Formats: sequence, C-alpha cells, structure tokens
Amino acid sequence: MRTSTTTRRSRRTAAVAVSTLALLGLTACSSGGEEAAAPTGGADSGSLTWWGWTPDAVNAEKLIAAFNEEYPDIEVTFVSKPIDSYDSVLGPAITSSDGPDVFNVAPGSANGGVDTFGAAALDLTPAVEDALGEDWKDQLAPAGVDPLTVDGKLVGMSAGAVYSGGLWINQDIFDQYGLQAPTTMEEWTQVCATLEQNGEGCFVQGAGQHAFDMDTFEAIAENVEPGLYVDATEGEVPWTDERFVQAMEIWKSLFDEGIMQEGAIGLQQYPDANNAFMSGDYAMIMMGTWYTQYAVRDSMIAAMEAAGVASPEPITITPAVFPDLAGTGNTGSLFGDADYGLAVSAQTDQPEAATTFALWLGASEAGQQAVANTLNNIPALQGITPQWDQIDLVDPSRQLEPLQEYTERAGEATQPRFATVSADLNSAFEDALIGVASDDMTIDEALAALQAVQDEE
Repeated sequence: MRTSTTTRRSRRTAAVAVSTLALLGLTACSSGGEEAAAPTGGADSGSLTWWGWTPDAVNAEKLIAAFNEEYPDIEVTFVSKPIDSYDSVLGPAITSSDGPDVFNVAPGSANGGVDTFGAAALDLTPAVEDALGEDWKDQLAPAGVDPLTVDGKLVGMSAGAVYSGGLWINQDIFDQYGLQAPTTMEEWTQVCATLEQNGEGCFVQGAGQHAFDMDTFEAIAENVEPGLYVDATEGEVPWTDERFVQAMEIWKSLFDEGIMQEGAIGLQQYPDANNAFMSGDYAMIMMGTWYTQYAVRDSMIAAMEAAGVASPEPITITPAVFPDLAGTGNTGSLFGDADYGLAVSAQTDQPEAATTFALWLGASEAGQQAVANTLNNIPALQGITPQWDQIDLVDPSRQLEPLQEYTERAGEATQPRFATVSADLNSAFEDALIGVASDDMTIDEALAALQAVQDEE
C-alpha cells in the first residue's frame, strides 16, 4: 500500500544520508573502485531482512510463506516501518552493513523515492532480463518499469501498482439505512445528513496528511477535466488556470459543506482516519486500491484489531466512484503508480539471495499470483489476476462483483499519481491544500505558490 509522502525534514535527512553514501563510494562498487557485477538471483539459501512501509503484516506473511514454498532455505524477515518516518530511518540504514538487504522504493516524490534512494540499490536490469528475456519490459506493467528506473538502472522490482481516485464505503452501514453511494455533492450532503441524524459518522479524512489531500484534489481535477492535473505537473498547463480555481473551490467546499468531518486538518490519514473507519465510526473514506485487501476476512479482522476493536466482526467494504462534484459527467477516473519496488541494497552481503526474492515477487508467476491474491496491488506481471474463488471475502454476495469491476478498471488506468510530482511541488501542495482548507491562504495565493514552484523547475 503506497499511502504517503515524506515530510520535508524526512526528505532532507534521507537526501543527506544518500549523498553521503554516494560520496563514500558505497554504490555497489568493489574496493578497487570498479562497479560490482549485478547479481542474477541464483541463490537458494540465505537470511534476509526486508524493510518497507507496506504490505501490512498479514499480507507480508502470506507473501513470504508463498516464497518459502519454492525457496524454503531463504529466510525473509519483514520489518514494517511507519509511513511518515520511512525515509528518515532508511537513509542512515542503507549506508550501513547492518541495514536491510531489501528495501521498498517508489516512483516520484513518494516515500522511498527512487531518485533519493536509487544510489543505494543494485541494478536489477540484468537479473530481470535473465529471468524474462530481452522483451522483459513488454511483460511488465509500464507503471513498474520506467518510474522505477534511474539513469538506465532498474532500482526496484515492482510488486504491483496501486490506484487512487475513489471512495470506500462501509456497506453494512449503507444497507442499514437504505443508502446508495453518493454521485453528486447534493447526494453526498444528503447521505451525510441521514447518517448524522442516526448518530453515524459520514466521511472521514486525515486532512493533516497531505498526500491524501493530493489524492482528493487530483480526483476533483480529474472530474473537472481528465488529464488536467498531470498536464500541470508536467508544466503543460499553469496551476493558475481557471479550471484549477474551480477544482480548488470544490476542495474548499468539502470543508464548508461539512463533508470533511470536524477537525479533519488535525488528523492523519494513517493511523487516525483509517482507525476511525475500521472501528465503524464512519461510513466513507478516501482510499485507493490498496484498501481492497480489507475485503478479505482475515485482513479486515487484523485491521480492526489494530484499530483497537475487541473481538471484531468483520466489516463489509465496497469501492465507490468519486462523486461528480464539478457536474461534468467526467467520473470513474483512477490514477496510480507502482506501489513499491523491491530494491536490493548495495550494502547487502547476500546480493544473490536478495535478488532471488525480488525477482520471485515481481517477475515470477507464482510470486505475482500471491501478490494478486492479497488484493493489495494490481499485479506487475501482465496476465495475472486474482483467483477470486480462492479468496475468502467477508461477504462475496455484496463484494465480488464490485471488486471485480474495480480491479479491472484500475488495471486499465493510465494516469500517474505521484510519478510526475516533484519533491518541491509535493511540499508546496501541503501548504496550498491545508492552507486553503484552514483559510490561511486564498485560492489565488495557493495556486500562485504551486505555479511558482513549477516555474522554478
């Protein structure tokens, strides 16, 4: 589940650490200064440590167990790191021989960004070409190839992609009150009124964690005009364009109309909003395809327990299209990137075993089927889809059809999420979106600030 970007302090810390690594000549070089030969993943034994902010513990255990069916003598220990501090702890770790053998990286300005940490990883290009052949790029989803490549070096082996742009609803609450997922702002406010009259929370978002604010804003911009947001990140359309004024006005209206819960800016999406939704306190949340995993019974129970629910009865969740807030009819857009790629540390003393694990997860049919069946990612290997008859959904009668439609739609999505957003623009979005929501910035000031960053780039 790729869910967050780093804080500015975390990015600076990680950047300094990786710069230090490069200066010390620790980027996969031998003592003689020559570049070390890239491993091909031929090992069948070893003991590895894998760091990441995702997957969650339940799914990590499933993936490692499936890997050990084929490679019983390679022990893999997954170490989960918090999203908001991942970069700051990873930076120092990958300059040390005591750091992880394998670590998560991601495209663009997200946590674990390849531009920041690519220098600390071995090039996996020869290994994946050896495994899949010269046409290996054609066999993998584009979202997991170029966005995880830096200066011709494949920094990470994509496990799969995640997409955002829609809502998730607590189907149990909706069914209890005879409600349908809202399709317009008017319907959204009406649904919220009904829920609140019955003592139920309507929609929850941790608006203090701006990566998810960016998801909501991109969904709004896609509603205004598909492709507009990405065009602006690539400098083809100014952020001061009137269409972004409309998008920012809609963003602000979510707070003014009471769609965003009171105190939203003071909360984080993880853990605050996530825990509130998993506790059944709210009926809707803005999350992406990574939330599909919680349609599975054991993953939902584990998530509810982590949210503090004692002896939980699993909630039935279903995906919903983001409402047509602009009144354009442009709905259903999803946008995403590779969730995470497995990078093999240049400091590992077991490069072959680490590469074996990375290739198995991202390039083998068995590994990608295991990924698909967790429902956490849209698989990176072409042609792999979930084996629905082997997945223990909470309530297949209400979930199977919408989940199948949702994953199919996600697999066809082409718009990026963070891959075209620079680190500086990412930081500017934090100030702009939270500033407008809190009335600390006008819409014109916020958009001008975004454009100023774009002009500098």
